[in-house]
Amino acid sequence: MPEQPPGGGSPLDLVREALARAKASARERGVIRDTKRKWTDDREPRFSGAHPDERDPQRVGSEIDRLVADNGWQATAQVATVLACWDRLVGADLASHCRPDRLHDGELVLVAESTAWATQVRLMTAAILAKLAVELGSGVVTSLRVLGPSGPDWRHGGRRVPGRGPRDTYG
Repeated sequence: MPEQPPGGGSPLDLVREALARAKASARERGVIRDTKRKWTDDREPRFSGAHPDERDPQRVGSEIDRLVADNGWQATAQVATVLACWDRLVGADLASHCRPDRLHDGELVLVAESTAWATQVRLMTAAILAKLAVELGSGVVTSLRVLGPSGPDWRHGGRRVPGRGPRDTYG
């Protein structure tokens, strides 16, 4: 029969007391988690466990959406979407005959490849605006201005001077 240790307890009781002291010390230092709470102190837990949290890997698209929203770039992103994804928004046939030039204050300026296509796009204005409202949300594009093909424009700025213009310098 094993000898009784000094102090009166069995060896098993001494081991249990030592284990309890070690666990209490570890909890105080925050090394192990308490089973009733997620963690014992104000520090972050070491592992996220079985449930997702903010430290888990995130999808790139959701992170980009969060970055755009945090910086207030929604309007700029919508303009970029119209200009970059024009063929997806209106269809390949229409996109092959006219292109977006700029979008400012809700007015989308389109440039058609011919005067016939400019007329056709003007007739389709309501349908194009409805489709853009569905794809982008209402208020992004409120009006269309369709321009036909044009030659080079020598005018710059808002003021004009009457006369023949740059043709004077060609001889």
